[in-house]
Amino acid sequence: MTQVIYDGTFEGWLTAVFEIYEFKLKDIVFTKQEPTTAFLFAATYFVVTDPEKAKRVADGLKNRLSKEGFKRIYGTFLSETEQAEDLMFRFASYVFSTTKNIEEDLSNNEVWDIRKAARITRRESHRMKAFVRFKLTKDQLYYAIIEPECDVLPVIENHFVSRYADQRWLIYDAKRKYGIYYDLEKVSTVELQFSNDLNSTKFLAEICDQEEAFFQNLWVQYFTHVNIESRKNTRLHLQHMPKRYWKNLTEKVANLKK
Repeated sequence: MTQVIYDGTFEGWLTAVFEIYEFKLKDIVFTKQEPTTAFLFAATYFVVTDPEKAKRVADGLKNRLSKEGFKRIYGTFLSETEQAEDLMFRFASYVFSTTKNIEEDLSNNEVWDIRKAARITRRESHRMKAFVRFKLTKDQLYYAIIEPECDVLPVIENHFVSRYADQRWLIYDAKRKYGIYYDLEKVSTVELQFSNDLNSTKFLAEICDQEEAFFQNLWVQYFTHVNIESRKNTRLHLQHMPKRYWKNLTEKVANLKK
């Protein structure tokens, strides 16, 4: 068995696939950043990300798959499901083993599992597009905190650029400790340290614009008034808006504090 250790990026994984074929490595297990003691007696192979090698593998996959098929591989990577990289490699091996398009071969475990993993990312990205709640800081930056199940910032970026092109904004993933910042021209990846209590009154007072509390209150009142108590369906509501997201939703924070 060989532990293939890469830097945790999609480009790094693509480079690893190239070198696995180049050096004919066998019995592969992917590991991010450093060796794991789970495979104590395994050989180790360290991958240095190479954009050219990554591009060759990506182009090879794109030539054999539809646009949606390649997106499923990336979606699987972002899903952070257990052993996602190993699943992606088995799928890629199947793709490269034939000249036929294998995307509809649902009898194959890898094809089916790739679809399921990519669906997790797609579902979570749709939720984040709906659940992002911006607050305005004193220096006129709109910021939002999210904690998605998987790493969705790369796939929701274009949505917010097109929707809020005339505003500076930051969306921060508190679970993965990084964010995306839009400066009216481009999007950059940033790493920040936020307060442990991101929704505390003290924290908001320190950084938020003086009118932000007023607009948040209007938002809460709006949701209160559009809510029809006689038609309340808690089960359906939780299905579409699971409670784990509530602490970052303006209209729900008040309920959590009760």
